[in-house]
Amino acid sequence: TLPCLPGARPCIPKDFGHGSLVCVCNATYCDTLDPLVLPAPGSYVKYESSKAGKRLERSEGRFQSSLSTPGSTGGGWRCHPATPRHHGPSRALPPGLLLTLNISTLYQKMKGFGGSLSDAAAMNILKLSQPAQDNLLRSYFSESGIEYNLIRVPMACSDFSVRPYSYDDVPDDYELKHFRLADEDVKMKV
Repeated sequence: TLPCLPGARPCIPKDFGHGSLVCVCNATYCDTLDPLVLPAPGSYVKYESSKAGKRLERSEGRFQSSLSTPGSTGGGWRCHPATPRHHGPSRALPPGLLLTLNISTLYQKMKGFGGSLSDAAAMNILKLSQPAQDNLLRSYFSESGIEYNLIRVPMACSDFSVRPYSYDDVPDDYELKHFRLADEDVKMKV
């Protein structure tokens, strides 16, 4: 288990040119977030990142209860982000922007958030020192990071692989008797 760091540590930006800024994460330092706390009922928390340099900048606001929402017969909540309480040097969103939530209609359940572990990502992570790997993984999966809880692993090669490969290249092998994981899977992702 990777230890969690208490409190937020700011992003140390590194410019790769052409407007590409990233936060430094190495063996000795990685930015972190304050622990995530669910907002009070009727309110929301927004995290915003931008090419201009915002990195998960936190702001808060309140939903206004509405008896009816446009196009529906049920009740809902309206979010007026032009008047949120901000933490940090953020500006309010443009006036007139309105988000309407119809809470009487549900479409899907959220299982979590995550990313893809491609061959290229695994190769780059494995090139880091062990302390840098620990910091990077902590920044993704811990309470002091962005708290990913899902990872998608491509089946066989993808456009982020260094070579084409599959798990069973034998024609007509419908019983998958020749199915084998590739070295990339065994050494880097599983």
